[in-house]
Amino acid sequence: MDTPRTVVAGPATWNTMVRLDHLPEPRPHTVFARGSVRTLGGTSAGKVLHLADLGVAATLVADVGTDPEGNLILAALERARGAEVLARRVVGPSEQHLNLMTDAGERISIYLAVPVSSPGPDAAAVARLARAEHVVLDLSAVGQSLLPAAVASGATLWTDLHDYDGVAEFHQPFADACGYIFLNDDGTDDHRALMTSLLERGASTVVCTLGARGAVARTAEGWFECPAEPTEVVDTNGAGDAFFAGFFAAHLGGAGTAECLRAGARQATRALGSRHLSPLLDPVG
Repeated sequence: MDTPRTVVAGPATWNTMVRLDHLPEPRPHTVFARGSVRTLGGTSAGKVLHLADLGVAATLVADVGTDPEGNLILAALERARGAEVLARRVVGPSEQHLNLMTDAGERISIYLAVPVSSPGPDAAAVARLARAEHVVLDLSAVGQSLLPAAVASGATLWTDLHDYDGVAEFHQPFADACGYIFLNDDGTDDHRALMTSLLERGASTVVCTLGARGAVARTAEGWFECPAEPTEVVDTNGAGDAFFAGFFAAHLGGAGTAECLRAGARQATRALGSRHLSPLLDPVG
């Protein structure tokens, strides 16, 4: 396999997904789940799976624990054919979440475990970044530790700030370093103002996903909008990662911003139609 041009650095987790009619109220009571599944999670794992689904080879850089869940994470990632996985095994637990989900896309994510922090960036990952053309730095200790090496590589830098509110300190270095910034509107009442401020701070492209209302992008050329693609929603988990992958793949193919948005919306339907991060993880048969 040729060495992938793209590196995605960040979380690969093992999640328990619980489907509810409504998110629980803040009072003692009993709730009956509509269903649950244990599956691969993590925004970086989701991006790599959807890039593989689109035929784009990428390298995933992640810290994975030495627990049984770590083995499950790596086994699931084997489904991403064409992906290179640089997983540093750190002694202790893998990152694990309990996600309470509703059909409307509401979610409460409870961290059950996180990997032990490493004293520094993984040498193999730093070497891989030096040969990359595109680096995606997801919010995580791994992404944070690789920021200097990513900047030094000269690659185009991408990040997904998720529900960034414009002031969160942990997000700031990612926002300052990356030219391509993605986020959603969950953390702001004025996503257009936030997007404009990110552009003024140095980003070349800022994309905000708006759930069922579609997505909007801001570049030096102006504003671009795209509606969501009609689809039957099975589960919203991973839709943002799928959108990112669709946009990214179209960009690599030379598409303009408007077409990249449409490609992102199309790929999002792949995640929306699966109870997993990607249909690549759906049971066979």
